[in-house]
Amino acid sequence: MEWSAAILALLAICTSCLLLFRKGKGQGTGGRLPPGPRPLPIVGNLFQLDPKNMVKSLMALRERYGSVYTIHLGSQPFVVLCGYQTVKEALVDQGEEFSGRSEFPPLTHFTQGDGILFSNGEKWKVLRRFAVQTLREFGMGRRSIEERIQEEARCLVEELGKMKAEPVDPTFLISCAVSNIICSIMFGDRFGYEDKKFLTLVGLMNDNSHHLSSSWMQMYNIFPRVMYYLPGPHNRLFKNYEELRFFILEMVKMHQETLDPDFPRDFIDCFLLKMQQEKENPHTYFYMNSLVMTIHNLFFAATDTTRNTLRFGILILMKYPEVQAKVYEEINQVVGSHRSPSIEDRVELPYTDALIHEIQRVADVIPLGGPHTVTRDTHFHGYMLPKGTNVIPFLSSVHKDVTNFKDPEMFDPTNFLDKKGSFHRHHAFIPFGIGKRVCLGEPLARKEIFLFLTALVQHFMLQSVVPPEEIELTPVMTSIVSVPRPFKFRAIPR
Repeated sequence: MEWSAAILALLAICTSCLLLFRKGKGQGTGGRLPPGPRPLPIVGNLFQLDPKNMVKSLMALRERYGSVYTIHLGSQPFVVLCGYQTVKEALVDQGEEFSGRSEFPPLTHFTQGDGILFSNGEKWKVLRRFAVQTLREFGMGRRSIEERIQEEARCLVEELGKMKAEPVDPTFLISCAVSNIICSIMFGDRFGYEDKKFLTLVGLMNDNSHHLSSSWMQMYNIFPRVMYYLPGPHNRLFKNYEELRFFILEMVKMHQETLDPDFPRDFIDCFLLKMQQEKENPHTYFYMNSLVMTIHNLFFAATDTTRNTLRFGILILMKYPEVQAKVYEEINQVVGSHRSPSIEDRVELPYTDALIHEIQRVADVIPLGGPHTVTRDTHFHGYMLPKGTNVIPFLSSVHKDVTNFKDPEMFDPTNFLDKKGSFHRHHAFIPFGIGKRVCLGEPLARKEIFLFLTALVQHFMLQSVVPPEEIELTPVMTSIVSVPRPFKFRAIPR
């Protein structure tokens, strides 16, 4: 009903306002895009796509049109890249040409092109280089961040222990744990799980995650000039964005008042110092809104996918109790019960490592990858993509490809084990993307997923409140992100 009502209202407005709002970006002029389903005026291929299961729709089109095809979302064409080889040829072999970031109106409306995720050109390169260097300085690739995650995992275990094996929805606690890791990097410290400001931050991030995958937001993405003026649930997202902006500005103000140039404490301090260094540069990319949006981008990238992956992981461990038992046995033998699992243990935990990779493959949390554009006229697979052409690197087509995985729809940790039972990294495993736009937070996310899940299995038997065979792994919605269905579970102390 939600989708139908939105469609009808939108069509009525679009029909009367076509001359005002139907503006393309020039894609297709002077070029030759790959074939695809014939689009309708105004709405494009909207009626040929399931808004709640875009993956299924795009998979069906792949069967018909092959590994490279074009769909139209509204008046805008998007070239869809399917399969590992095709995605690699674009994002790696022709990485510079495919390194542009396509507009994503629900976020670009807020960021105004600032920050890392949705900037382009020299601004993106400078900000990304600064972020990578700064995050490394504060431990994202070092042992110090591992110790922070271990500490947070102990807090999560402690909070679950307080539940006394009563049924609980893990969303809130997992969100707190994951958010605290990036808080420690951005703001220099973690928050208590009952801190009011922290609860506001976590609540806003959770709410935004839900809205970004809603049908209303998909409509906004396709018809931003129309949806901007319409009432509806999508406006909640922008209200949340403003609250997030004020939260970040408050944290920045506190840092400005206590800044010591000789001893930067965290990411904000480093950015403020860079702003001071470049205050005379009229072309600088380091200014207040750039700082606010960079922090927002990093929070969004560092929390949403990790939180959803961990929730999928708990569901999978409960659905396959024999797998959970095998993982616990391996952890117990290697780590025991008197110390926290560490990243160094991963080599001695091949089945656990394989399980975690398989969770990420099956969960497929970012099925469409990040939206790209080509930075110049580009020849690809016999077609000519004009500068600015939108591109979707369809990551789900990589992880669910029968040429790479023997039964891609089935959960099977042996996809990442060799015949001797040793861990085997699969080339067609790219949940964080590949190429120049690969997820900035990949090293952090990999550590978090491993350390949080191993800590949970080490201390608790994860038990569903419904029989394992009734656990549904199909996401409640699959579009920009795959969102697991709400569930409760019991954390039974071992």
